[in-house]
Amino acid sequence: MGDADAYAKRVLLTAAGDTVSRGIASTLTKHGCRLVLLGDEGALAATEEEARRCGVGGGCVELVGLDFKACGEAAADAAVDRAWRCFAGLDAFVNCYSYEGEVQDCLSISEDEYMKTIKIIGAERGLYPGAAAYGTSLGAIHQLVRLCAMELGKHKIRVNAACRGLHLQDKFPVSVGKEKAEKATAEVMPLRRWLDPEKDLASTVLYLVGDESRYMTGTTIFVDGAQSIVRPRLRSFM
Repeated sequence: MGDADAYAKRVLLTAAGDTVSRGIASTLTKHGCRLVLLGDEGALAATEEEARRCGVGGGCVELVGLDFKACGEAAADAAVDRAWRCFAGLDAFVNCYSYEGEVQDCLSISEDEYMKTIKIIGAERGLYPGAAAYGTSLGAIHQLVRLCAMELGKHKIRVNAACRGLHLQDKFPVSVGKEKAEKATAEVMPLRRWLDPEKDLASTVLYLVGDESRYMTGTTIFVDGAQSIVRPRLRSFM
């Protein structure tokens, strides 16, 4: 993907220790990035270990603990400050921490559950039955990317979103049943497969972090295997 120096960045990655974030972390360190993982220390232990193993020269990885579900603004600010001091600055921020909440009817969502989902969100899937709070939040994320790109460009800060398609371990395929989800592959997926959560998104994130995307900002990239072409409603899943 070009000159290795173009990807040797200091990156802050929020993550929950899921397969998608593990793949992104390992890809970043493999290409020379120095990485600060931010999130629950227990959940991120395996991600940290794998990122170090894949990294150049053993990988330069730091872990800063933060409970996203319980923390307030002051705690988050302090955690980011600790992350900044790990490598005397940061070049990129990748938010890979997300909270979908329970799959339930929109009239059954409690205020606490709705506010938790609004508070902890990422630019991924949004519109499917039982995900009213999640889908509402993601609609706002796409507009936030555009507005932040306009406001922060004068500081040479780029803001983009990478929106992935569904994989078989996501809550919606799980909620309809594995057998039904796998049967739909030939009907819904132009590439005849669901997203590989470990490999398919990481290269796009690496591109956005690196210098080769230096003139790209305010953009939403769909990494969904054209799921949203076959079923346009899926464009809001991201």
